[in-house]
Amino acid sequence: MRTKNNIIRNIRVESVAAEGKCIGKNNGQVIFISGTAPGDLVDIRIVKKKKNYLEAVPLKFHELSDKRVEPFCFHFGQCGGCKWQHLNYESQLEFKQQQVIDQLERIGKVQIPHVSPIIPSDKTQLYRNKLEYTFTNRRWLTKEEIETGESINRSGLGFHMPGRFDRVLDIDHCYLLPEPSNELRLFLKFFAINNNLTFYDVHSHSGLLRNLIIRVSDTGEIMVIIQFGENNPDKIQFLMDVVNTSFPEITSLNYVVNTKKNDTFHDLEVKNYAGTPYITETMDDLHFRIGPKSFFQTNTSQALKLYRIAREFAGLTGNEVVYDLYCGAGTISNFIARNAGRVIGLEHIKEAVNDAKINSEINNIENTEFYCVDIKDNLNADFYSTHGNPDVIITDPPRAGMHKDVVKALIASEANKIVYISCNPATQARDIELMSGYYNVSNVQPLDMFPHTQHVENVVLLQQK
Repeated sequence: MRTKNNIIRNIRVESVAAEGKCIGKNNGQVIFISGTAPGDLVDIRIVKKKKNYLEAVPLKFHELSDKRVEPFCFHFGQCGGCKWQHLNYESQLEFKQQQVIDQLERIGKVQIPHVSPIIPSDKTQLYRNKLEYTFTNRRWLTKEEIETGESINRSGLGFHMPGRFDRVLDIDHCYLLPEPSNELRLFLKFFAINNNLTFYDVHSHSGLLRNLIIRVSDTGEIMVIIQFGENNPDKIQFLMDVVNTSFPEITSLNYVVNTKKNDTFHDLEVKNYAGTPYITETMDDLHFRIGPKSFFQTNTSQALKLYRIAREFAGLTGNEVVYDLYCGAGTISNFIARNAGRVIGLEHIKEAVNDAKINSEINNIENTEFYCVDIKDNLNADFYSTHGNPDVIITDPPRAGMHKDVVKALIASEANKIVYISCNPATQARDIELMSGYYNVSNVQPLDMFPHTQHVENVVLLQQK
């Protein structure tokens, strides 16, 4: 009998899982169910069969979980961004805390001495300082639009549909980023449509308007980066002039011409059209310049808590050599520098390294050094011999975690402490397991950077055995 499209009735949803899905079981078989909450009693339809599990969608709810709340966003259920809006915030925090424990125990295979209670976010809406939107000439159509059969303008500006690189959900209002994010996005969309400016086609790799990034800082500064898919100077100037005139509050207006087949622009020139080529964030009494290519934690108030935790875990006395891996614009490096002897930051993006050096200069910090290197190829015995062995290593890698060669280099460093910051407890746990023969986990502190999502930030203190 076919499993796909089978209907299974009266499944009790038990717990949350990855990607915003939940887990139910039928005769012991695990089923990942979208659009549900732990405690729901639901009929489901199987949509995918895998070797060890099934995937399903809900058909009918018989009982609703007491953990449910009414979603606040019109786009909930289609947009892949805030998949936990239907869960109360207390439950979200509980599930994230458990996720950290489960990953460290199951993947990391470590005995956890203590996991501190997760630190909640000060804001659960308008908490981000950066969003990226995509222009498309193939926006996602609603069921009603499809059923009309009429000719419809497919131009849109919004977020990619989950699992669909070529479909973008046109966004009317987003609750993640403060204004003028919504106002600017809608202005650009309708101005482009009314003036026959083409939206990007990801299949033919053509179209003028490709991507929009908006960043806001706690100092009230606003950065806008518009990515163009065609090098048309007249049309680019036409649009940039209009944006500059219509939104005088923008303090850093920039653009990129990107005719590649991917949206990344770290290898391309960012042209500053108006204002400064950076915005400024503040943390404690420090100021940080953030450029178009700089990485900065997207929840500023939580980032401050995160850096304070890292500093506390490092336990610096003022004499230590500290390595800051994947240092970005040097925010952590400069944040801890006054408590350390020397801080050495490593980062592979040249512009970010330049920002890191500037951030030391404007804060009168003189004990930092920054190097633009590929960490997996350059963090080795020769580097330690030249720059000194670290007493403490702080590492904050991308979601994919650290390369195995970097893990080996950390072990070879014989640093007394490693403070591992991660936005993905699964890859963090994997890396910790590789170091388990040399380091013990002595402290764990989860922190919520992204309310209404399944993502959780985690800081682990590793101490040499």
